[in-house]
Amino acid sequence: MVAAETGLDLAWEGSSARLRLPARLELPAVGEAWRHLLPQLDRAKALVIEAKSLTSLDTAGAVLLLRLERAAPTEWQGLAEGPAKAMLERCRAALEGVKPPAPDNPLPPIAALGRSVVEAVRGLFTRIGFLGEVVVTFLGQLRRPGRFRFGELLRHLDEAGLRAFGLTILLGTLIGIILAFQSSIPMRQFGAEIFIPNLVGISLLRELGPLMAGIILAGRTGSAYAAELGTMVVNEEVDALGIIGISPLGWLVLPRLVAAIMVMPVLALLMDLTGLIGMAVVMASLGFTPIAVIHQLQTAVQLGDLAGGLFKAAAFGGAIGFVGCRAGLAAGRGPRAVGDAATSAVVAGIVAIVVLDGIFAILFFRLGW
Repeated sequence: MVAAETGLDLAWEGSSARLRLPARLELPAVGEAWRHLLPQLDRAKALVIEAKSLTSLDTAGAVLLLRLERAAPTEWQGLAEGPAKAMLERCRAALEGVKPPAPDNPLPPIAALGRSVVEAVRGLFTRIGFLGEVVVTFLGQLRRPGRFRFGELLRHLDEAGLRAFGLTILLGTLIGIILAFQSSIPMRQFGAEIFIPNLVGISLLRELGPLMAGIILAGRTGSAYAAELGTMVVNEEVDALGIIGISPLGWLVLPRLVAAIMVMPVLALLMDLTGLIGMAVVMASLGFTPIAVIHQLQTAVQLGDLAGGLFKAAAFGGAIGFVGCRAGLAAGRGPRAVGDAATSAVVAGIVAIVVLDGIFAILFFRLGW
């Protein structure tokens, strides 16, 4: 039986098969040979391969011949020393080398739950250890302030703070307008529209101002920190700093962390002011004078509300900077490492500020603040 498409000649002698190879067995013919020969050789009890004409063999052809060896007990005839035989032996050695590890058997549900808990606890301890290293590095910088990179701090203050002013002003104004309009609907039913500044002022200064500024910082700066440091990890620049005796935490993390802490109160204050301005515009459209709005704000909002909001904002900034730097330094080495680190920084940063906001809410409630 001749396979015209492949140049291979397959003949049967009872239950044994004899395969004559052409001079060239390369990729264009291998696909057809794979489809024609293997189904036929499944019933062969023995196989003789005549290779005296074979002079050229590539890896595809070598893999095909090795697969034919596995189909039936095989005897080689006429395979002379040369490039074809060398290629066949190299492929055989490669295929018989180290086998990939078998996939792990799935764990029972309880064991899988236990492993997840252990991994979560291990990750928590790792984050706590990273926080301890940052604190120790910061204390060391206080002893030697000349080693702190003030130029790098100014750069991050510009990128995280000044360049975010436009977005903060836009969102703050829109938040103030939205809150005022939405509050006016139920207030109008009771003739209490004059108390809209009280509601919006307290909401902005205590909660929404710091929280919205934190979301802006997490989306812009936390992801940028993770992407920058993740890229440096992938390019082995962080390892190079450690080799030459420079602490990556002091050189890379501290300027970013301090910048995030310093920027957040400013962004929160800007969010508060623009939100109040947006609310005042809505109140003016409802027929209330600026003096009436300011009087209501003075009676409802105290300096402690603003101080508490700015303190929370600084804490949010520290959490966002910590999470972003940690995600960047923990990035892997693959092509998706930087994107995964940036995504992790944004998600973890938003979760962190929401959790901190809940903790502060309970704390301020207990303190009567």
